[in-house]
Amino acid sequence: MDLKIAVLTFERNMETAKKVSAHLKGDVVLYEKGIFKDIFSKYNVVVALFASGIAVREIAPYLGSKWDDPALVVLDSGLNFAIPVLGGHHGGNEVARRLVELGAVPVITTATEVHQKPSVEGIAEKLNCVVKNKKSTIAVNCALLDQEMDVLEIRGPKIIVVDEDVSVLVQRKDGNGEKIDVDRSDELDKINKEKQIKDKQPKEKQP
Repeated sequence: MDLKIAVLTFERNMETAKKVSAHLKGDVVLYEKGIFKDIFSKYNVVVALFASGIAVREIAPYLGSKWDDPALVVLDSGLNFAIPVLGGHHGGNEVARRLVELGAVPVITTATEVHQKPSVEGIAEKLNCVVKNKKSTIAVNCALLDQEMDVLEIRGPKIIVVDEDVSVLVQRKDGNGEKIDVDRSDELDKINKEKQIKDKQPKEKQP
């Protein structure tokens, strides 16, 4: 998984942040109030080198969808624990495990990984696919905790009718190596998320 990573830090932890950034091949970003609004649109994973309480309160106004939000990993300044708070399936767990080499213990809470089961997202990544009906992953990932599941490949042209608890994966590239277009629903989700963030911002007072 190709990830663009930011290591967010206070000035006092700058040397530690540089060490973490060099290990992850990421960027060091100095914390300031409201930084998550900007950083969320630029990175796939944010490693917050400070208390989880600060991170959770700061990100709250900008959260939209697990498919659009970057992963968030909280890392204490002593490099003891790396906790994926958001986006475990979308880079958070992977980055937490990379930090083992710096001495941090990854605190993984994603159910499928805790029980060493596959997930829809993981299967899609291995097969170089995108999940087209994303809401289905809730039911399918829950089912994967209790049972093995076949992955069926159907070549078109075809019309496929599926239940809501069937995840549909589409290969990222066609036979000519061209990337497929993203669903219109994904685009609308992104637009709605940006509107929600804008609506939550304080209004400027008129003079």
